[in-house]
Amino acid sequence: MASATLLKSSFLNKKAEWGATRQVAAPRPVTVSMLVQTAKTIASPGRGILAMDESNATCGKRLASIGLENTEANRQAYRTLLISAPGLGQYISGAILFEETLYQSTVDGKKIVDILVEQGIVPGIKVDKGLVPLAGSNDESWCQGLDGLASREAAYYEAGARFAKWRTVVSIPNGPSALAVKEAAWGLARYAAISQENGLVPIVEPEILLDGEHGIERTFEVAQKVWAETFYYMAENNVMFEGILLKPSMVTPGAECEDRATPEQVADYTLKLLHRRIPPAVPGIMFLSGGQSEVEATQNLNAMNQGPNPWHVSFSYARALQNTCLKTWAGRPENVKAAQDALLLRAKANSLAQLGKYTSDGEAAEASEGMFVKNYVY
Repeated sequence: MASATLLKSSFLNKKAEWGATRQVAAPRPVTVSMLVQTAKTIASPGRGILAMDESNATCGKRLASIGLENTEANRQAYRTLLISAPGLGQYISGAILFEETLYQSTVDGKKIVDILVEQGIVPGIKVDKGLVPLAGSNDESWCQGLDGLASREAAYYEAGARFAKWRTVVSIPNGPSALAVKEAAWGLARYAAISQENGLVPIVEPEILLDGEHGIERTFEVAQKVWAETFYYMAENNVMFEGILLKPSMVTPGAECEDRATPEQVADYTLKLLHRRIPPAVPGIMFLSGGQSEVEATQNLNAMNQGPNPWHVSFSYARALQNTCLKTWAGRPENVKAAQDALLLRAKANSLAQLGKYTSDGEAAEASEGMFVKNYVY
């Protein structure tokens, strides 16, 4: 397919340069046009991102839910299942990987990054080092990982990654305090600047957690503040907006709020937020699902694409793409095809939602089960 050819020629080293020589190859200069082209490829019509960058500990929790031990072999088997689903690149333009996965091979001995490129999928990498308590705050968190980031990202680029992801969080029940918002925005801005200097398109993700009883208006109010500070500090750090992607939360009520919102209400508030805060130079808005059910995340995305938008409005889902797939697999080799079919079904549904053409007719009941986990640790 055209996108696969583009990736092989524009973003990644030639196949002959891969393998043992990949780690010692001389670094190539990265141009502005390369960053912009990578971002545009990921933000291509009808496609979104498969987030499979769970830490080994989080992946272990997922495996435990189907009765499997958290071993590298089991993680490898599951990741192989995901990235080798036939035709996945028709719906998925990018895949966010954990560091182990970036350097990992499939059960057949092929490099995972090579399989992604063959599918026309841009490999990405999670680069933050997780959340830790923020001193002086109201039991809030900040994201660590800036120390040594430049050298790590240079190595990730040589290994085949072409975009990066950094997730920090804002908690509404805990404030959010001005300190926590500023720390989140500044950290994201520094990460974005460092990533672009090292050839990686930064995905900027200040997740506003679903935890809480607050209504949709309160989420909207906090989101405006968070995004205003984030873009202010990105400008201060000379981040090129044409070479980034955003991964925001949708504007929804808190998970424990009794007044639920329709997809149309979620779309109205979320698009209003985007128009007020996000420059049209940004190529793509790749929403996180944040504990919504598979169907809910798809319905909300579809509602946002019922009219033209100045950005590519799409998805970067983990559980909302993988939940049914994981349960279907259950760790059994004979279930691999059925599990891949489940993944492709969800990927296609969200592809249609990106185009504004999704309908929920025929959706299985289990796809409507909520996945919110209070105080979720990623």
